Amino acid sequence: MSELAYSGYTLPAAPSQVMEWLKDIERRVREREDGLADALRFRPRMEHVLHAGMYARTCRLDAGMMIVSVLIKIPTVLTVHGAAWVFAGERWHKVEGYQCMPAAAGRKQIYVTAAPTEITMVFATTARTVEEAEAEFTDEAEELLSRRQDNGDVVVVTGA
Repeated sequence: MSELAYSGYTLPAAPSQVMEWLKDIERRVREREDGLADALRFRPRMEHVLHAGMYARTCRLDAGMMIVSVLIKIPTVLTVHGAAWVFAGERWHKVEGYQCMPAAAGRKQIYVTAAPTEITMVFATTARTVEEAEAEFTDEAEELLSRRQDNGDVVVVTGA
């Protein structure tokens, strides 16, 4: 276990030997997602901002939530604010407070929140729509919560 804090550290990619385990966890979580959404009000809130050649995607999670990310195929900047356990690379990391760090391409993470937590991913893009930006960062866009659940996403596209 380690503290996840930026000090020359890049959030790592998921090694191939861990990827199958992550996909199995993801499958198990998704099988129960709809029932949990109703019973526990599992409703992550998503915010998307396309502005000045940048895409920012924020996922707001309540305490006690668990999500598994899609495979992120490009490097990004990742900001986590709150209290959570994050499985990244080959181990669990504890995140508390505010952390902003470079994040490698080829990563898939698990987040388990201990308190309300916001996770924001940012990258440069030429996308003009959220759907184009999503397709740019993952080949699994149809698996994104923002496409599978209608939780009243906030979308801001300035055209700038």
